[in-house]
Amino acid sequence: MHCVRPVLLVCVAVIALAAIGRAETPPTASLPSIFNGQDLSGWQAPNEPAYWSVVDGAIVGQSDDRKQGSMLFTEQPYGDVIVEAEVRFTGEVDSGIMVRKPELQVQIGVSRSLKRDMTCSFYTGTYPEEARAPKAAELLKAGEWNRIRVEAKGDTFTVWLNGEQVSQYKDAKYAAPAPIGLQIHAGLVMKVEFRDIRARSL
Repeated sequence: MHCVRPVLLVCVAVIALAAIGRAETPPTASLPSIFNGQDLSGWQAPNEPAYWSVVDGAIVGQSDDRKQGSMLFTEQPYGDVIVEAEVRFTGEVDSGIMVRKPELQVQIGVSRSLKRDMTCSFYTGTYPEEARAPKAAELLKAGEWNRIRVEAKGDTFTVWLNGEQVSQYKDAKYAAPAPIGLQIHAGLVMKVEFRDIRARSL
């Protein structure tokens, strides 16, 4: 009996720590939806609104032969926030999820400057080595829906891809609240889809 009690205490401690971890990083179901699946209510496209539509419950960003860029923003600004979305694309795209002001981008697809896929890496005008996501290539399911989760908390920015943390970046410069943005990059014809978009202020 004396041997069993310490083991039980350790088990209880492990379970308690796991519960704390879950409380700090809430599951997807606890994040409110910020996209109604039917139209772009709550969102605004300052330029090229024709590039954005809702098809089969997903926001579709699709450019044309003019190859102009466009951004779609939430009407609501966010500071400390968790934002999640399922993302799908085929072929070459250059997109991203933007948070805070100045604007910090979580890359989706191929970087125009590096000419290679930098999905889930942070773009700050460059791709800082410590802010890259080399493991993302192993986790990304080409042509399928992939869940990307971004957490902005204080000066720390963290990204998960399909449930696994793949990058983290710290910089106090990106401090001001701003709308969450979705990107179509200029310079190529591309299509990217976002669905089940959720966010919660921290």
